[in-house]
Amino acid sequence: MAKIVVLALLLLLPCLLTVGHAMEFEGLKHIRTQTSSITQAQAVTDLIGRLLPADKAKAFHVTVDASIGPANRDTFKLSSDGITVNITGTTGVAAAWCFQIYLRDFCRCHVSWAGTQLDLPAKWPVVMPARSNTVPNRFRYYQNVCTVSYTFAFWDWSRWEQEIDWMAMNGINMPLAFNAQETIWQKVYLKLGFTQDELNAHFAGPAFLAWGRMGNMRGWGGPQPDSWYTGQLALQHQILTRMRAFGMIPVLPAFAGHVPNGITRIFPNANFTRLSDWGKFDDQYCCTYFLEPSDPAFQIIGKAFIEAQMDEYNGTEHIYNGDLFNEMLPSIGDPTYLASCSKAVYDAIVAGDKDGIWLMQGWLFKKTAFWDRDRVKAYVQGVPQGKMIILDLQAENRPVYSRTDSFFGQPFIWCMLHNFGGNDGLYGMLDAINEGPFEGMKFADSTMIGTGLTPEGILQNEVVYALSTDVSWRENPVNVTQWLTDYIHSRYNYVSDKINHAWYLLQGSVYNCTDDHESHNKMEIVVRPKIKHLDPYIWYNWTQVADAWALMVQAAPDVINSTLFKYDFVDVGRQVLQDLAHIYYNNLTAAYHAKSVDKAMTYGKKMTDLLMDMDTLLCSDSHWLVGTWIEAAKALGTNDAVSDGYTAMFRFTLACRNMDRSSKGLRNQ
Repeated sequence: MAKIVVLALLLLLPCLLTVGHAMEFEGLKHIRTQTSSITQAQAVTDLIGRLLPADKAKAFHVTVDASIGPANRDTFKLSSDGITVNITGTTGVAAAWCFQIYLRDFCRCHVSWAGTQLDLPAKWPVVMPARSNTVPNRFRYYQNVCTVSYTFAFWDWSRWEQEIDWMAMNGINMPLAFNAQETIWQKVYLKLGFTQDELNAHFAGPAFLAWGRMGNMRGWGGPQPDSWYTGQLALQHQILTRMRAFGMIPVLPAFAGHVPNGITRIFPNANFTRLSDWGKFDDQYCCTYFLEPSDPAFQIIGKAFIEAQMDEYNGTEHIYNGDLFNEMLPSIGDPTYLASCSKAVYDAIVAGDKDGIWLMQGWLFKKTAFWDRDRVKAYVQGVPQGKMIILDLQAENRPVYSRTDSFFGQPFIWCMLHNFGGNDGLYGMLDAINEGPFEGMKFADSTMIGTGLTPEGILQNEVVYALSTDVSWRENPVNVTQWLTDYIHSRYNYVSDKINHAWYLLQGSVYNCTDDHESHNKMEIVVRPKIKHLDPYIWYNWTQVADAWALMVQAAPDVINSTLFKYDFVDVGRQVLQDLAHIYYNNLTAAYHAKSVDKAMTYGKKMTDLLMDMDTLLCSDSHWLVGTWIEAAKALGTNDAVSDGYTAMFRFTLACRNMDRSSKGLRNQ
């Protein structure tokens, strides 16, 4: 009997080891940076040099020393005598986070997507005794597979460099690195005998890569010019080099079964199906070929893809993301079949990389009518325990771990999705993201190993992301009201009762969603016109947002030189006008149905005047100009024809998924 007990304990060992609040999995112990401490420290020193003037940057002394904290738990130590600021981190990411903490909490500075507030003090604030912090979870994940199209599609290295700096300063140590996978696929498929014409019909264009990669469409927006393949590969090398320099663990793509139609020629006996029509496309662009995971060709292609990446990138960090059924249902619901599907993905990964770990988005499990407990359990347990990581993609609103016994023993990352479609409307669940990660850690037999940000689009609602990344380094929830007061002090470098009260109103209204509303901007100002009464897509008292804006108007003369205040001022004003449009629109449609020409003309003019007012407001800040995005797409082209193609595809993402406009827009902005 004793031997049986010992054997059982050994079998359960991956799920029994804990450090602090978090579970430790033996199968993940090899997942760590291979970058030297010296290189990581230099990466952070270089970041500081990019952000601060040279005479200020030289005051910082950065060291990376893994011994200052527990294994697999990023830790930093901070001290300053007023002349030299000493930063020590277990990794470059920990050191960069420490640098950001010093700027924010001691210098009252701020770094964000919308800009920086770097009004540095004349003398460096003293930090004595030294301050230290150890993160409660191992991983901080970043990105959604859709972000590449909603936000990143036409970024160059200069913009990517800024983003990776932002990642490091916000503690991100596991970012998705999905660039250039079409270039790798091109090498793999051509070697297997596919033709370039077949690849052209399969790969989506740059602005639609996310949905092409997920099998939702094929070929739309393509073919890609040769310069795209070479340019993206060069960019990916730069991205990976910098991520690795900070000590991050980049996540690369895995094979998910979506293949060119040439599969019927290369593997004539292969077992494949056609996926459903996801976006109302013509046959040329819809119903991607899906290679059944049980088919031997799945292993051949999947293994070759992993090996090609390892060869191209001088090895990998062993974590690969692949999603078989993203917003698509499996053709068979039998649990045995589902287990075989997940096993095939994992087997293909480890065939190419024996130390490979499969990371998957848990988004598919939101379709609860299909994914009951038995099916979820079969799917996740088709992979050896601790050899996959599941992103609980929208845990702040619709957690899956709590209805699946913590994913039936597989490690998961608690993620905040927050944004759908790159929409710009104000939205947040500050209380949920403040408390949710700690609920995940305290859940019975929790297998939570980290936190993550998984927005479909970024560059919006910056306060939400600032709180989420801050909480990921804490042992307990914060007082959100006090946290907001400190946040706006650092963001604006200004203290004002009016501004504090404005943000208090925003905290209690638009940033306090407690129901099923999500960040889908469905207000009249952006949706397709309909001559009928529309219910407001509002979870808050919109007059509180209007009162907040009025307070910001009153405070503006004293803080208008703050570029970040100006950005927020425009953002809140845009929201107020958007909400006001709802009233005007319903009055207009009511007048139409009542056949009151005078009232219809009155409210029609109010609507058009409001649109012009919103346009004037948004034009006052370059962050809100569509031309900024168009110029980025244009600049990425190597000649006029390519630039014109890129800008055309970007415009289509704003308006519609397909040419005949039979489907709703990818963006509502």
